[in-house]
Amino acid sequence: MFQQPLDFRDESEALYRVLAELSDADFGRRTQFKGWTLHDVVSHLHFWNWAADRSLRDAAAFADFLARALPEMAKGRGLREIETDLLDDKTGRARVEQWREFYLGMTERFLAADPKQRVAWAGPDMSVRSSISARLMETWAHGQEVYDLLGRACDHTDRIRNIADLGVRTFGWAYMNRGRIVPPSAPQVRLTAPSGATWAWNEGEAANRVEGSAVDFCKVVTQGRNVADTALRVTGPVAADWMAIAQCFAGPPQDPPPPGTRFVQ
Repeated sequence: MFQQPLDFRDESEALYRVLAELSDADFGRRTQFKGWTLHDVVSHLHFWNWAADRSLRDAAAFADFLARALPEMAKGRGLREIETDLLDDKTGRARVEQWREFYLGMTERFLAADPKQRVAWAGPDMSVRSSISARLMETWAHGQEVYDLLGRACDHTDRIRNIADLGVRTFGWAYMNRGRIVPPSAPQVRLTAPSGATWAWNEGEAANRVEGSAVDFCKVVTQGRNVADTALRVTGPVAADWMAIAQCFAGPPQDPPPPGTRFVQ
């Protein structure tokens, strides 16, 4: 047993408790993320949870799924179009309950797996530990759209250490994904956790550094906020460049939201 599946479950449960209070009509409300509705957010989380679970349980079926989905993405079809084609027609609270039932079962399957086992994904292969950490990251990141729209404060916990670590480890990926040369040294990162603890990476690289709230850092690397809309202290040209393009999720390069366009309503 390892911790990340439990963190994924607990983050999902925290978001579920907020969504469970809403009416069916509420799920048609649009968030600040690409105009997605709350229904779109839950459907997206459920769809890619299903995909990650499939990559763990049936590599051949997952490869078949990618063979169908990736060409559609290459044609310029959006994720929501593809997801709508492949999901059933549940909406509103029915979709929320479907999402919850699946992630609870998925948690148990990941808990029983070898965390070092390699599994396929839309980007590079990854470990089982990294796969479920990525699902935690997506749940937390898209959850911010829900909290922002509803004007709710998220009760952040040290579970986000998984997301901060993913953000640091994907420093090189953010550059390679854009066809750019990776700087020889990653910046120092020193963050204050929700608990008040200090988390640090790359401590020898003081000339380029990112310091501040772990929540702010996680919002930047998941592209939920522009770095200009956070209180992060960014020192050095490499650190500034990284924070402008940071992307800890798979898929083609995405740009962060322009300053002032993502906020708690």
